[in-house]
Amino acid sequence: MPRLSWRLIMPSEYVEDALDAKLNQAFDGKVVRKDLLHRIKKGTNVPTFVLEFLLARYCASNEPAEIHAGLEAVLTTLQENYVRPDEANAAQSRVAIKGKHKFIDKVHVRYVEKEKRHWASLENFASQRIAIGEKFYRDNDRLLEGGIWAEVVIAHNDVDADAYAFYVEDLRPIQLSRFDFASYGEAKKAFSRDEWIDVVLRSVGLEPTKLTKRVKMHFIARLAPLVEPNFNFIELGPRGTGKSYFFSEFSPYSTLISGGQATKSVLFYNNARRKVGLVGFWDTVAFDEVGGIKVKDPDTIQIMKDFMANGRFSRGVEVIADASMAFVGNIDMSVEQIVNSTEYDLFQPLPDQFDLAVMDRFACYLPGWEMPKNSSAFLTDRFGLITDFLAEAFHYQLKHSNRYEEVGKRLKLGPAVEGRDEKGIKKTLCALLKILHPADSPDDAEFDEYVAYAIECRRRVKEQMNKRKPDDEFSKIGLSYIDKEGREIVVHCPESANAAATLEPARRRLSMSVQSGELPSAPAQPFTVEKPIEAPPSAEIPTAISSAQPSDPPELHYTINYGDTGHSYDTIFGPYLGGAKSMIVEDPYIRAPHQIANFVRLCETVLKASSVQTITLITSYDQQTDMADVRDKLDELKQSLLEHDVALNVKLNANLHDREVRLDNGWIIKIGRGLDFYQKPDGWFTVGATDLNLRRCLETKVDVFKAPVGA
Repeated sequence: MPRLSWRLIMPSEYVEDALDAKLNQAFDGKVVRKDLLHRIKKGTNVPTFVLEFLLARYCASNEPAEIHAGLEAVLTTLQENYVRPDEANAAQSRVAIKGKHKFIDKVHVRYVEKEKRHWASLENFASQRIAIGEKFYRDNDRLLEGGIWAEVVIAHNDVDADAYAFYVEDLRPIQLSRFDFASYGEAKKAFSRDEWIDVVLRSVGLEPTKLTKRVKMHFIARLAPLVEPNFNFIELGPRGTGKSYFFSEFSPYSTLISGGQATKSVLFYNNARRKVGLVGFWDTVAFDEVGGIKVKDPDTIQIMKDFMANGRFSRGVEVIADASMAFVGNIDMSVEQIVNSTEYDLFQPLPDQFDLAVMDRFACYLPGWEMPKNSSAFLTDRFGLITDFLAEAFHYQLKHSNRYEEVGKRLKLGPAVEGRDEKGIKKTLCALLKILHPADSPDDAEFDEYVAYAIECRRRVKEQMNKRKPDDEFSKIGLSYIDKEGREIVVHCPESANAAATLEPARRRLSMSVQSGELPSAPAQPFTVEKPIEAPPSAEIPTAISSAQPSDPPELHYTINYGDTGHSYDTIFGPYLGGAKSMIVEDPYIRAPHQIANFVRLCETVLKASSVQTITLITSYDQQTDMADVRDKLDELKQSLLEHDVALNVKLNANLHDREVRLDNGWIIKIGRGLDFYQKPDGWFTVGATDLNLRRCLETKVDVFKAPVGA
């Protein structure tokens, strides 16, 4: 292999500052000089945590001569043991000639069902059939779950009868094999909050003394998807600000998708191979250059929505995963022009398939335009935690730490905060607490600071959705919190604080003037309404104003006959759910499994068609009812609805006989048989077993009417 041409500059004498001294004392053996990393990093594309592993081995000294010798040893190790992809054939030849050789590479292990055995592969060795002993993948689970970086000795197999040329003789993970979170938390207590922010920033290679307090918080927030499960994050801004660095270099538990097609098989589940996709193996799945993502299959976006909402999805099998999703990309326009424009918004770079439902699931929109451009001036030459050590701390907290109870007890939000706003704000708060207070709690001033930052990050999302939406669905943008003195503090986004085009979109002002009876002055084009081609001769052409007013669906009274099809909860209830915030279901027969399943289907109709936030079920049970089983099923449904920001309340009424559904928008739907008006299907593998539109019905009456005003 050709010699790598790296030239080292002899390090000058290093003088510790106070934070260096405290960090070395509290985390002895887990720190590294970051300037040494920068010198080597420029000459290789090896991940940061791999380089720091070698630096910790060879450069654990402050003596310039010893450091220089250590750096030479690191470079020699990389020269001898790290294989670039274009050197794979030469690497195989070296093993065949020498008999064995040690490599630094990412090792994957897969189980081949037809052969009933495991095979290893190295990313840059170009062989998919490297034999490996059971002890290696038994002791290192991640070999089977995405792979790990390791020092691995590959030996040549001279037995001609065997179906492989190479085997793993020894393997030593570069990533930490064990992590003691208690010791990490205890050592952190030696630092103040501001000192710890500086420690984290130095650990990722930045010099905090060169950054403002606000920019420091932005860099901390970039780490949130690595520490909080199912955290949906977006950062858009200029090129060259290091948006993708944290997800490609910082943690061995994150993966970066750089452009191209994002398919459901790759991301979520491959039905043909019966294998979970990236979300099942990584803590964070990040999308670089998000504007260039091509999504041809609409199912991919729908599954993405489901996963972003609650960390689960179904593709023939139910899959639950903790992976966060991060989206980073570039904004080519001036942010000041965008926020003051009636035509553009800060989601402009996103692909067309990312509709409002996807945007609404973002917990945090980081203002990338406030981040400094990459420059050596911002790189630290001080000590920081070994990257892999800090990444392990974040991974542990993502899997084992939950700060929701603490946040819920201390957080009081204002009236404009709605369901998804609250969820996003709380998730951002939990992430900040895990990063900055892993084993302690912030004081009131610090907590309020985090609350204001989390609300700003969520408000930025809501402002842009409000700008896109032609109605008032996202109009409550004045997100606020209640401080310890009981004052309501409204949080603003700095870029849009004085931008009327963002705070009061023009189309909303037009809508309000129409509803108040005032026509807009001097329209550029007159209002015109074309008559539909298929309209009957007697149909009247509505005026411009009346066409802007949605008409109520009609009251209906009809009978569903025995054997009829085409009646589902979507067709019966769906048209009347608009504008409803709460629903009361009175039905004495929600007992048997199929009756509870019917109620679940009604809840699904509500989630798809309305903004209902509370569902109340009033029902009754008899002596034969298995109460424990019913309670378990309804509790499971209750938790599932909470993930969609809908609360379910269950009440018992022994004297209940009526069957009706009441909505707070005034509509009442009465079905004579209640929800259970379907015939049992001939089999669970017949048409109509899952689609209620195709299921045959029992005879029942349906009455849909609006309650009198004041009733």
